[in-house]
Amino acid sequence: MGFIKEIRKDLRSIMERDPAASSELEVLLTYTGVHAVIVHRAAHWFYKRGHKIIARVISQIMRGITGIEIHPGAKIGKGLLIDHGSGVVIGETAEIGDYCLLYQGCTLGGTGKDHGKRHPTLGNNVMVGAGAKILGPFKVGDNAKIAANAVVLKEVPPNSTAVGVPARIVRQNGKRTLDLDQVHIPDPVAAEIARNRKRLAALEKRIAELEAIQNGKKNKEEK
Repeated sequence: MGFIKEIRKDLRSIMERDPAASSELEVLLTYTGVHAVIVHRAAHWFYKRGHKIIARVISQIMRGITGIEIHPGAKIGKGLLIDHGSGVVIGETAEIGDYCLLYQGCTLGGTGKDHGKRHPTLGNNVMVGAGAKILGPFKVGDNAKIAANAVVLKEVPPNSTAVGVPARIVRQNGKRTLDLDQVHIPDPVAAEIARNRKRLAALEKRIAELEAIQNGKKNKEEK
């Protein structure tokens, strides 16, 4: 009965938050994110009881069907909405609070440097944008928002918005902390290109100076 109650909470939560959902039956039958979460709850049941191979087989089958990879060891609260979902990855020690929202292509992963707890913990009502990467065993606080394609490598306070690569806190408790938005996100690749162009210009200038000196010496020798 507890399993059925969790599913019903998930369905009600999606109905409240997704304007495209017309009925609980539609959500249950057609939403791949719902299918992934339901099957994960079954896989997690086996995982907690030591049947790890069965749990992994279940999760891998669902990955092939939905394109959503949730390790059976991950802990997921009630009301999780994985919207569209393809490419979502949730690691073994990740923890997700209640009523969170994950968009396609996001990752709750590790850095490869940690042992034990390796993946992030999301509080309640956290939104993770499309393509965002949250990497490491830290907490993302309640009501936080992670912008699309952000790369989060350290803790995010509650009621804040993280943007960019690496992510910075641009809003907290309704107040701006940095003058950034989704359009004007720092681009480390563009910054490195600009630095290389500056170095190249300096080298070209120096080469021109050396050529001028060399030409001056030749002219003097010819005279």
